Amino acid sequence: MSKALFTEKQRFRQIWLIVLLLGIAGVMVWGFVQQIIFGIPFGNNPAPDWMMYLMVLIPISIFGFFFSLTLHTRVDKNGVSFRFFPVHRNDRLIKWESIKRVYVRKYKPIAEYGGWGFRRGRSGIAYNTSGNMGLQIVLQDGKKILLGTRNPGQLTRTLEKLGKSELAN
Repeated sequence: MSKALFTEKQRFRQIWLIVLLLGIAGVMVWGFVQQIIFGIPFGNNPAPDWMMYLMVLIPISIFGFFFSLTLHTRVDKNGVSFRFFPVHRNDRLIKWESIKRVYVRKYKPIAEYGGWGFRRGRSGIAYNTSGNMGLQIVLQDGKKILLGTRNPGQLTRTLEKLGKSELAN
């Protein structure tokens, strides 16, 4: 593996998302505490105790999974590699030879891909955590992959430094 000229690590950290997930988990935890710990039925038609265990475990697991999602991007002389942990266990390398075009662009996450995360949309596949800037990769076979970035200027300079400006827009 050659020396990385560009690396980036991104996570979901939008405050509105944290508040939403904590709110949902908080209600479930409160219901669990009220019914299981204090012995007071939760709601007008309380769920069985086994369901309360499940109802508290699921949102906490989702919260943990969601906030462990990390997009790792690396650009070096071999190509562009990325990993969307824990979805991908290993890096995915896209070699320069298999890239037809590569450039940094502004995109519309909701309109083009239906939001953030690992998404398939009318514009191809996207791996992103926030924002609206990304590294657009068009493969030789026409498939498109977009990797979100919070450092578009640095990424553009890296492509130029590698002599990939002829592959840029």
